[in-house]
Amino acid sequence: MEKETERIEVTLLLEAIYQKYGYDFRNYARSSLMRRLEFIRNKSGYRYLSEMIPKLLYDEAFINQLLLDMSVTVTEMFRDPDFFNELRVKVIPLLKTYPFVKIWHAGCATGEEVYSMAILLKEEGFYDRVQIYATDMNQESLQIAEEGIYPIESIRKFTSNYNKSGGTGSFSDYYFAKYQMAKMNDDLKKNIVFTNHNLVTDQTFGEMHLIICRNVLIYFNRDLQNRVLRLFDQSLVHRGFLCLGSKESLEFTEIVDAYENVSAKWRIFQQKLQ
Repeated sequence: MEKETERIEVTLLLEAIYQKYGYDFRNYARSSLMRRLEFIRNKSGYRYLSEMIPKLLYDEAFINQLLLDMSVTVTEMFRDPDFFNELRVKVIPLLKTYPFVKIWHAGCATGEEVYSMAILLKEEGFYDRVQIYATDMNQESLQIAEEGIYPIESIRKFTSNYNKSGGTGSFSDYYFAKYQMAKMNDDLKKNIVFTNHNLVTDQTFGEMHLIICRNVLIYFNRDLQNRVLRLFDQSLVHRGFLCLGSKESLEFTEIVDAYENVSAKWRIFQQKLQ
């Protein structure tokens, strides 16, 4: 009986968020969704999930914090360095054959991987012919991404990742430090557009040559994964590239037969010739 009551509470809470604000968490994977909701409930001091419904309907600060907590934003510069090395070796040479390239970082969180891409493209002498679209559903995360300011204690890890990824320069050339913070250079931002986009409810983001969406799909159920993958497929140019997280796959999805592996280990795929 208690489990059934909890299921009703979750259904009402998620429906309230969707009806009031348009954010749709109803098809998120149940286990990770419950972990996040329980974290929010405990942090907010409520005994029951349903007690949060009036608060989120009428308190803007509460819903903004709830959305931030619901959006997992674990990321870092050059996360999984070998993935970026694979991009450098196997994907960028092919993208260079186009006169102009569009890249979509979907679910960009606080932007570290977007700036990593900009650095990689600069080092490949290719950045001036690229437009990067960095999107996320969380406005606070997007604001951090657009500012490009990160704690100085993160720089050691970022530098190590950069070196392991095949970086050809010095990572210190791409930021300046002040007041225990590191700000990414403005010239890295010149070809980046930061904008709000909800993978669950919004439409295609068309004519992309490369789409990167790493470690987002693992939080969706199978139906929502297929919806988002169809959106990506429709947003790519013919023979475009799709990059997923190391724990994600196209196997058993609706679009699996339309793609070939570029890097099986690092989940880099390319549309097949038709």
